[in-house]
Parts: sequence; C-alpha cells; structure tokens
Amino acid sequence: MDTPNPLTDEELSEIEDRAGAATPGPWHVRQLDDDFAMSLVAISTVPDTGTGERWPDFDHRQIVAATLVQQPRYVDVADERWDENAYFIANARQDIPRLIAEIRRLRRLLDAKDQEPEED
Repeated sequence: MDTPNPLTDEELSEIEDRAGAATPGPWHVRQLDDDFAMSLVAISTVPDTGTGERWPDFDHRQIVAATLVQQPRYVDVADERWDENAYFIANARQDIPRLIAEIRRLRRLLDAKDQEPEED
C-alpha cells in the first residue's frame, strides 16, 4: 500500500466538521427484525435490548444506518460482514473525534519540540 500524503490542517478540520455534523453519539449496534422476522443489523442511538425487536416495535428515528436489511433486500453486502461493518460504523462515531484530538495533540508536541533551542 502506498503511503498517503500527510493530512493538511484543512483536511483534518474538514473531517472534524463532518464528524461534528453527524448525529450525536454514542452509537450502538442493534440486532432487530423486520416484518418477516429476518435479520436487520442497524446502528442506533440507543443500545441493543437483546430482544430482537420487530418493526414497528422499535423507533425508526433511533436508527442511524443499517448494514443488513433483508426484507425487502435493501442492504445486503456480498461479503456478509454485516456485524463487522456495523461495529466499525458505530465505533467510528467515538473513534474519529478521538483520533482527530490525538493527531492535534501529537502535532502540538512536534511543534513545541521544533521551537526548542538546539543544544550545543
């Protein structure tokens, strides 16, 4: 894999703006069912109850995204990584802001080090 160009401060700010504009977190993975009792894997603003609620017994306004919707087959990725994709998306809500903060912290440390006078 090629090494990407370093992120500019502007690009980092754009990523931060996108994260800030998204639905507030934390996000959670929910295992739900649709009308025909087929799996629905969703990213939600509320935690999973463990009961596999079937529509309409869950509030659709709590759903941020879905990685599997089987009936009708709206969302069904070929590699069948519905759960893995859902956990990645749900955790990105918390991970991206943390990564941005860490990049900024490390850049401040590097800038401070560059400002130090050189030793003889």
